[in-house]
Amino acid sequence: MFVWKRSAIAAVAVAFALLLSMSFALATVSAASVPAAAFTVVLDAGHGGIDPGVLGVKTKTKESEINLKIVKKLEKQFISAGFRVVLTRKNGGGLYGLPTEGYKQRDMRKRKEIIEEAQPNAVISVHQNNFISDRSRRGGQVFFKPSDENGRALADCIQGELNALGGYDYSALRGDYYMLNCSSYPSVIVECGFLSNAEDEALLLSEEYQEEVALAIFKGALSFFA
Repeated sequence: MFVWKRSAIAAVAVAFALLLSMSFALATVSAASVPAAAFTVVLDAGHGGIDPGVLGVKTKTKESEINLKIVKKLEKQFISAGFRVVLTRKNGGGLYGLPTEGYKQRDMRKRKEIIEEAQPNAVISVHQNNFISDRSRRGGQVFFKPSDENGRALADCIQGELNALGGYDYSALRGDYYMLNCSSYPSVIVECGFLSNAEDEALLLSEEYQEEVALAIFKGALSFFA
């Protein structure tokens, strides 16, 4: 697990215990529960701008829109618990400047710059999954870089909470993705559900379920820090 000052760990553990008593609700832990700026978390809403990500199988809703909504809800929960939060993307736009050739590479490099500047204790990149060869596939899936022990621990903690939310028994998976490899900080990619599945899509379009997903990710992160 992540090594930090004992006082900070104890404070976060208190916050985590309080949250466990609040099933599927927004965290209301006082900022005093954690020393100011004791932990920094980068939240990355995947895609954006002219890059929509995957589209919902029924509604064609853009993945990028759902990612940002969940990240905004997650941001509120971390801030309410006293964390310093840095967002890579704060609105519907991308991070590439002009939508010209090479925009995707520029977008990803900018995300890396934001992470490096923030020097976070964890990076959580939020996405939605797509598996058109098997539209029955459902549920949240977390990825980590194989060589990142702290990233794997964070992924395991978040995966456990997502499994509890959806009633699944998935394991966190190794992944070889830019957002996992671009920095030395503990990093995970959280695929919150499958937009290729109509039932998952309907859930992911619900504000209530987005709150539940955000809380599951948050609780997993607190477990990691504790």
